[in-house]
Amino acid sequence: MPLFSFEGVSPTVHPEAWIAPTATLVGDVVVEKGASVRYGAVLRGDFGRIVVREGANIQDNTVVHVNDGVCEIGPRATIGHSCIVHDCTIGEQALIGNGSVVLDKAVVGRRSLVAAGATVTPNTQVPEETIAKGSPAKDFTPLTATATAWVDHNAAVYRELARRHAEGVEEVQP
Repeated sequence: MPLFSFEGVSPTVHPEAWIAPTATLVGDVVVEKGASVRYGAVLRGDFGRIVVREGANIQDNTVVHVNDGVCEIGPRATIGHSCIVHDCTIGEQALIGNGSVVLDKAVVGRRSLVAAGATVTPNTQVPEETIAKGSPAKDFTPLTATATAWVDHNAAVYRELARRHAEGVEEVQP
């Protein structure tokens, strides 16, 4: 796994976290127990700190960056494929849909779902247990039964998948 120190600050990864061999962590990045960072993801903590809380997962090709301060991915949160998460706070067990963008100082509430392709603009507050839709995301509705199921189960599914990758992925030589 590519881990890079930046100006003397190195990433910290809990021994029970899983980082894909093609993910890149630079500088002030903390990955807690049971969290995972997937293939092609880049977490760059060069201006501030990125914290990936216990059991959270960051999926393939996502970019996480921070200005000054802290960008926090809450416990058991899921950041979907190809997202941009920039200098914001993602609440506990929130789910950020594929291709979404969450920008500076936005706060995504606990157990909320940002719909695929949505853009959460700077300083936006997404209320707890809502779906944020649109680009920009201004349509906040209560979680539906289907969305609740995704929020309830997604982190556990990806924790199990991370375990399988940790035990079963091997580089193949051509």
